[in-house]
Amino acid sequence: MTQRFQVQPSGRVEGVIRVPGDKSVSHRALMLGAVATGTSQVTGFLAGEDCLATLAAIRAMGVDVIQHDATTVDVVGRGLHGLTAPGRALDMGNSGTAMRLFMGLLAARPFATELAGDESLSERPMERVARPLRQMGADIRTRNGKPPVQIAGGRKLQGIQFDMPIASAQVKSAVLLAGLYATGETSVTEPAVTRDHTERMLARLGCPVRRFGPTVTIAGGATLTGAQIEVPGDLSSAAFMILAGCLAAGGELVIEQVGLNPTRTGILRILELMGAEFRIEPGPDEGGEPVGRLIVSPSRLHGIQVPPELVPLAIDEFPLLFVAAALATGETVVRGAAELRHKESDRIGVVATGLRALGINVEEFPDGARIQGGQLRGGTVDSRGDHRVAMAFAIGASRAVAPVTILDTANVATSYPDFVSHARTIGLDIQVALDA
Repeated sequence: MTQRFQVQPSGRVEGVIRVPGDKSVSHRALMLGAVATGTSQVTGFLAGEDCLATLAAIRAMGVDVIQHDATTVDVVGRGLHGLTAPGRALDMGNSGTAMRLFMGLLAARPFATELAGDESLSERPMERVARPLRQMGADIRTRNGKPPVQIAGGRKLQGIQFDMPIASAQVKSAVLLAGLYATGETSVTEPAVTRDHTERMLARLGCPVRRFGPTVTIAGGATLTGAQIEVPGDLSSAAFMILAGCLAAGGELVIEQVGLNPTRTGILRILELMGAEFRIEPGPDEGGEPVGRLIVSPSRLHGIQVPPELVPLAIDEFPLLFVAAALATGETVVRGAAELRHKESDRIGVVATGLRALGINVEEFPDGARIQGGQLRGGTVDSRGDHRVAMAFAIGASRAVAPVTILDTANVATSYPDFVSHARTIGLDIQVALDA
């Protein structure tokens, strides 16, 4: 059984919504809560398939998780060394974040662990995480650089000073999590700023974190203490609704309680450079993360050269930005985004193919694309099972001149289970169909 979206062109976008909890923060709340002392109550938790895979994994390692409702869970921590052997491979589903962070968190366990995933995840690269962990003393094996990942037990880790060759929050996070179990200090130096949710969560639970310029350092053996963790709305999910509001023929859209971590706001800065009209009303921090209210108005977008320093700060949002560029006036050029080739799909290739199918001129580069803005015609696009690609085309299709069908959309549930209902609430016409 496969799922597809059928999208009709629409006009006004208006209303007030709150997007689901931040996926990155939800993963980290579960993982670090599991190895803390005491209970962490997590509110605003994202009950999407990716985070539920992380929840199932920590339960399999002996952690008691009490679910009060879909978005509130208590994680009863077992302390830094309290996890137990799972007795089976841990299924990460489609979540690269879960797999890469668990590689670090489990690198020094006294027991062996296998991390597996679905067909898509099994084709994604894991060696860039495994290599620095091996430098620390971990015994990690991959299948030709890809999952499943085998982590041998009983290894003692030594802190390292790691200079990341490519900016990646997941690599940084894996090394820092392994550093909790290493002798001495572990430092990671970034070539460009990446999201800092791991550092913020570590500090929230009592682990001293030092940052000096591009380098972040922790000492091994720190004790984590359970805490109240409020997960803000996911800016990556909000971005789809923001673009819908910008492309609309009229109306005003309000998005409440959105996470505004400065290492995540590259999407807002790029859209602003393209002419997006929105304003931010800052609110109080939630769980160490800044939040606010976004008010979005219809906008006239224009093409830009995306500043290279903003690329790592918006890496997950580029499927959406490519679609925004397709509906903007003029040309947009993105370079320095080679990581997009190794996400849930080859996001450069898959989005470029979809845009061409809808009448847009796209030139691909190994690390980006040149997109000539125009008008989306009707047609069919294959998302290749990539949740962000599917949602990006659904938003763009709302401004096409004819209906658009988007294939293979079931994985939208991994990050934004309420996407279709929220889209309908604000005025978009998206129907879900199932095919045998």
